[in-house]
Amino acid sequence: MLQQFIISGIAIGSVYSLIALGFQITYSISNTMNFSQGASVMLGAVICYLFNITLGWHIVIAIPLSLIICAVFGLIVERIAVRPFAVDGSNSWLLTTIALGIIVENLVMLTFGKEVRAYPSALVQTPINILGFGVFPLELLTPFVSLAIALTLRLTFTRTLWGKAFIAASENPDTAKIMGINVEGAIAFAFALSTVLAGVAGILIAPIYNVSAGMATLLGLKAFATAIIGGLNSPWGIAIAGILYGIVESLAAGYLGGSYREIIGFVIVILALTLKPNGLFAKSQILKI
Repeated sequence: MLQQFIISGIAIGSVYSLIALGFQITYSISNTMNFSQGASVMLGAVICYLFNITLGWHIVIAIPLSLIICAVFGLIVERIAVRPFAVDGSNSWLLTTIALGIIVENLVMLTFGKEVRAYPSALVQTPINILGFGVFPLELLTPFVSLAIALTLRLTFTRTLWGKAFIAASENPDTAKIMGINVEGAIAFAFALSTVLAGVAGILIAPIYNVSAGMATLLGLKAFATAIIGGLNSPWGIAIAGILYGIVESLAAGYLGGSYREIIGFVIVILALTLKPNGLFAKSQILKI
């Protein structure tokens, strides 16, 4: 049972990491964050459900189209809920991104419905027997997908000219502008990328947690907690924190009952931030004068 709880925890923790990485990407380049990430998770799951189950489109078509719509949503968030306030040095984007997420959630509720819908998938129908316990194939696939995405982003940002320009825009926007880098475009792309990551997370968890308009509100909050615990300037720290958080939750639910999942999880958040306010894996910042 212990191994089963750990594998389940790694799976959901990998989802937290994906969503939290979106927070990290937007924070690193614009010093702002998209607090409608939970709505982005839900949007990815609901749209993929509509394309794949309701309309009967093949999953190979449904997933890319769903993620494109998530990316468009990210661009809208940046353009109308973040940029007008961030350029003036206002922190109102904290409220406007939350408000936009609530608007989207309620629009989906009006159109998609309030009911919870099962997302049938062959990946959660027949468990695989590993060392005497059953694990759904999706629980094994999720960590690999998350790791592959993280590695791809890492290589893109460190090994390509475009990626280095993106990093330059995040580290010194003024100098980047002088060098001809489109900083505003980079910020918009960061928000689109963050919502795509959230959409991927929503698609991954939909067959296990079902699909509904309110499916990801708490999930977005946990992902934000993961980002803070890991350290907003440490992508790999966030990945580790997400997996650890997922394992703790899974063990708490398995041994103490589902009611203790959130209690234990958020107690860990409080303790971690009490010990390390900037995050457990935060990198030291060097101040250049």
